[in-house]
Amino acid sequence: MRSTFSGLNTMVRGIFANQLAQDTTGHNITNAGTEGYSRQKVNQAATRAQSQYSIYGNVLVGTGVDSLSLTRARNIYADKQFWNENSTQNYYSTMQTNYDKIEAVFDDSDDTGIQNSMKEFYQAWSDLSTSASTASNRVTVIEKGNMFADSIQTAAVQLQEQINAEYEDLKLNITKFNDITEKLTVLNRNILTTESAGAMANDLRDERDLLVDQLSEYVNLNVYEGSNGMYTIVSNGITLVNGKDRLTLRASEPMPNTKYGINDYNIEIVESGIVYQPLNGSFKGHLDAVAENKRYLDDLSSMAAFLLTNFNDQHRTGSGIDVNHTSGLNFFGENTHIVNGHSYDTVVYSWDESDPQNKRLIVTPVTTTQEEIADSALTGDDVEAYEGKKNYKVTYTPTTAEDDIEELSGIQIIKLLEVASELKVPNGEQLVAARSADRIDFVRTESSGGTVTGWTASFMDLNGTGDGSNAVLLSSLLNMTQAEIEGSEYASSGAGKYKNAVQSWMFSSATTGKTSNTGDRAIGAISLNSFYTDAMSRLGNNSQSIDTNIAAQDDVIAQIVNWRASTSAVDWNEELSNMLTFQKGYSACSRCLTTMDEMLDRLINNTGVVGR
Repeated sequence: MRSTFSGLNTMVRGIFANQLAQDTTGHNITNAGTEGYSRQKVNQAATRAQSQYSIYGNVLVGTGVDSLSLTRARNIYADKQFWNENSTQNYYSTMQTNYDKIEAVFDDSDDTGIQNSMKEFYQAWSDLSTSASTASNRVTVIEKGNMFADSIQTAAVQLQEQINAEYEDLKLNITKFNDITEKLTVLNRNILTTESAGAMANDLRDERDLLVDQLSEYVNLNVYEGSNGMYTIVSNGITLVNGKDRLTLRASEPMPNTKYGINDYNIEIVESGIVYQPLNGSFKGHLDAVAENKRYLDDLSSMAAFLLTNFNDQHRTGSGIDVNHTSGLNFFGENTHIVNGHSYDTVVYSWDESDPQNKRLIVTPVTTTQEEIADSALTGDDVEAYEGKKNYKVTYTPTTAEDDIEELSGIQIIKLLEVASELKVPNGEQLVAARSADRIDFVRTESSGGTVTGWTASFMDLNGTGDGSNAVLLSSLLNMTQAEIEGSEYASSGAGKYKNAVQSWMFSSATTGKTSNTGDRAIGAISLNSFYTDAMSRLGNNSQSIDTNIAAQDDVIAQIVNWRASTSAVDWNEELSNMLTFQKGYSACSRCLTTMDEMLDRLINNTGVVGR
């Protein structure tokens, strides 16, 4: 039989249930703007009914309502999708920032970029070709050469600084990453402790998921929830967070990279010392940005190598207007060279790409002697053609000392790119080789084993001081492809005989085990101008591609965020409706309780009294 006061208990349960629901609604409303907060809901159920006798048998009478649990609204599938796409978005964002910086380095919109300095360098040689004996034109060529070299070196320094900045950002983000994983382990412990009695630690879970959101910015990850409610976070098969334990990341010790003049870093796991390779996120973005910056440093290095090799080769075939009619002089780099205590009066630079992974500039010190060819030394047809002319012979003897030959790459080549010091001294402009000979004969001397031990260049019929034929070739060299050069009127016209030769000097230092120069060009078969234009086109295309990707990724992220919000976000209209519903429920239960109280008061105080 039901208790006389059972109805009161039913209403009390209703009051408590509506009060709890109203409190939860207030909690939702006050946290509507809290980042990472998930809407919470009281799950209610009818309490166990009591049996009551009736004329037709027992009936079950309800005893009210009770709160089963207080849970948060969360879509785990949307969360996993967000964590996956968020790392992709941050990868694109990191790369986009880097491309913006590279575009600033190679900004050719004003008169200070590499494109403009190369154009002015070309124009200076073009002007010199028409007025080769004018001192001002010769000085201008040197000044514009300095500007061109400086613009390449400045861009290289800026790229180095950018690489260092990427590594600094990476190290800072590693620190933030470790802070997040530490907080995750603390939250895992707190959630385990809180939920051990059966309750749901909703606010702690929201805080933990928000930390995972932040963690997904840095790396690609997979999240698994154990039966105890703790998260396990795995990336690339490596468990970064496992309940109450975690792995710590760090930047490796600096690894000096002489090719680029920087220190490289890896991401290491402290506990094991192994290298961690991220597949996505900002960590991978920083590492890929470093690789991209190195690629453009390589492009600058190739341009510098072309000027030190092919451009110098052509300059050496010309002659100055000084009294010694100096020939065989480099325009860029060094001429006098001291290495390992040995002194050489010139240097020949050659490009070796026999190893595609280790392309390099070979610096070969050379000893030279220059002498005038007497008419008595002419033979055959040369007697008639060149007797009484200004004919010279330059003999080149490359070093045989292994230690004196250098192999350079990357920033080391770029640092060499300066106008030769001989041209920058007073009257040095007279050494600019704007004029050339009617014919140049190359004779190589070889050992019995076929090794080249030296070569001699005979400059036949040196033209007058006003001649600018070599300047024409030097200016053309900036805009001519290798095929155009080899097919031009200036190419070889007979075995070993050249007219204003533009081909590379063919020499070998095989005696020291180095690969001989067989005409490799650091910029390939295209012209220098085209090489730079292609590099800038690639930069523009890559930058535009990243912009397109990140715009598309923003749309994906927005869609997923809306998907998450449709489940977990606080809806003001819904919460206000709930507030009114629970308020009315609370009031109704209270009114019903009052009515039952009045009924019981009547029963207890006004009935059953005999004899009144």
